[in-house]
Amino acid sequence: MASDKKTDVIAIDGPSGTGKSTTAKMVAKELGWTYLDTGAMYRAVAYLVESGELRIENGEYSQLNMAFDNNNQILINGVNRESEIREPKISAVVSKYSAMPNIRETLTAQQREIGSKQPCVLDGRDIGTVVFPNAKHKFFLTADYKTRAARRLLELQNAGKADGETLESVEKNLRERDEADSKRNIAPLIRAKDAIEIDTSHLTIQQQVQRVLQSVGEVARCNSLNTTPRLQCPI
Repeated sequence: MASDKKTDVIAIDGPSGTGKSTTAKMVAKELGWTYLDTGAMYRAVAYLVESGELRIENGEYSQLNMAFDNNNQILINGVNRESEIREPKISAVVSKYSAMPNIRETLTAQQREIGSKQPCVLDGRDIGTVVFPNAKHKFFLTADYKTRAARRLLELQNAGKADGETLESVEKNLRERDEADSKRNIAPLIRAKDAIEIDTSHLTIQQQVQRVLQSVGEVARCNSLNTTPRLQCPI
């Protein structure tokens, strides 16, 4: 990624519960771009290792064939494992695996390969800082912990995976994961200097999507006029 050339990528970073994945999917659909769920890729590795289906010490993960179906659900070696990777127990351990250098190197290479072939919208924790530092459009989504916990608990309830979970337990998991992601040595969770920050605490998903689309349009318009784009998110 040494080139200064901007890549046709929209990078949406931020912690869990800020709505970045849903926003990324809807933005991709509106623009007709490819959506790539990078978080699902790390969850997939975590699930396979935790379930004993994969051993990482001998580099087996480098042979994984990951893809996404038409509903943006992950396929691992051709099998849909979307439900398994969303379990709370996987959420609690995924940071450990995403901090491992060899795993990050392998998955980052796969993500760059996909992004080099077509315009993409990606969400994660290091898209705008590490995976695609030259992305044309960068966003960093935030929200307060109470809002994030409520969203995450509702997501688990809707998926039938909220047994034993409370707002307090979900918030605790979010705080622990944020700390782990922010303090890891490799690709920590930080806002890119040129990313537009959007606080989603009091926004609907539709409002989040609109703000991203407005900002993408503003940058594209300014670039076409050969002027400096605004870095504030339009209201």
